[in-house]
This record gives sequence, C-alpha cells and structure tokens, in this order.
Amino acid sequence: MSSPILDIQNVTVSFDGFKAINNLNLSLDPGELRVIIGPNGAGKTTFLDVITGKVQPSEGQVLFKGRNLRNTAEHKISRLGIGRKFQTPRVYFNLTPRENLELSYNRSKNLLSTLFQKPSAQDREELMRLLTIIGLAGKANVPASILSHGEKQWLEIGMLVAQSPDLLLVDEPVAGMTDEETERTGQLLISLAETHSIIVIEHDMEFVRQIARQVTVLHQGSVLCEGTMDQVQNDPRVIEVYLGEPQEEPA
Repeated sequence: MSSPILDIQNVTVSFDGFKAINNLNLSLDPGELRVIIGPNGAGKTTFLDVITGKVQPSEGQVLFKGRNLRNTAEHKISRLGIGRKFQTPRVYFNLTPRENLELSYNRSKNLLSTLFQKPSAQDREELMRLLTIIGLAGKANVPASILSHGEKQWLEIGMLVAQSPDLLLVDEPVAGMTDEETERTGQLLISLAETHSIIVIEHDMEFVRQIARQVTVLHQGSVLCEGTMDQVQNDPRVIEVYLGEPQEEPA
C-alpha cells in the first residue's frame, strides 16, 4: 500500500482565538481525486491556505510526500509539486493561451524571454498537447482577454499542469460557468486525475456528483464525514449542517 501524498495530522489554525481549522485530520492517496464540501465558514479556504503555506498551523503538521511543510515558504512549496488554482482566473489577458502556457512551462524564464525566444520543438509539441487537453487548441493564438469565463478557467488549470505538479488544488472551478462549461470542466478534471492527485473545493452539488469519487465534508474546521456522494448526502449530520435542523430518525 502506497503512502499518502498528503497527510494532514491534527492541524489547528487559530485567528485571535477563533479556530478556523480545528484538529483536522485528512489524508490523500497518490492519484486520488477528492472533493471537499461544506457550508460557508467551514474552513475550506483556510484548509488550502495551510497546504500551500499561506497560513501556518497553530498545531499539527502537513506532510507532502512525507515532508513536513511547516515553516516552508509558499514559493518553495510550489516548487515541491503543489499547484493551486484560485476562484478567479489568474491569467495574462494580453497574452495568448499558448504564451500563457509557455510562461508557466518555462518557470526559469521571465516574460521577455518567453515572448522573444522560440520554444524548442519538444516544448511546442508538449504545449500543443496541453492546449488540446484543456480544449483551447483552436484558440491558441488569440488574446486570452477574449476567452469566455470557462475558457479562462481551463487556461489557468493548464498553466498549473504546465508546471508539472504532483498535487493540484482547485478552488470552486465552475463558479459562474454555463452548464456546458461545467460539464467540460468535470471531464477535464477527471482526465487530469489519471496523472495527478487533485483536491477540489466546490459548492455545486451536481458538479460534485459528476466528478466525485470520494467526498470529505468540513464543518467548523473539522472533518464531519467522508464517503461517496450518496453516503454524505444521506448522512443525518450533513443534512443538519446544510438545512440547519436535526433530522428525525426513521421509525
């Protein structure tokens, strides 16, 4: 049995006495696609902040491939193989999708060298493959500013993949998307899960059902329950948290 790629052990994060994360324990296996859900204020964003080093835990430790990430700078954690996609697309709107991917793929280059130095044949082949995966091969050379909201989200996911991370952290990827874009985003993440470990934070339950293999429910900074989508949706504790009232046991 392989060791977890991510192992969060007894992590607590306090802000002025408020515990945003409270004795959280969670592990993720290599190649696993995990969806994290929970009501507002459950600690989902802080959970990602702890993994990426933006926030340091008050207690506990985060192990990535067996390495303790405590007191490790954000940029060093990124170089270790953790990529994070935020809710709002962070792409270079004045560059084309191809140029955005080139800039991410060649992390040792700066903007000017990316624009004025031609990529190698191998780089071009890899970038075209990635453009095809994210569905933007036909728009490789148009300004990113004219892409739809969903296409910008796919481009940012592609920019993360271009950095060759082992673990992808994806925060609410389908917010503001059309139904068709949502469906295609799910297909993209499922495809990427064949070669990456992925954690997705999401509120759209239909989308969660589309992609989820294992779902973790957070509540008040702790794991409330884990299981398949059907299992968590039918858990009385989850129903109470989302509906705000206890459910009667069946007679």
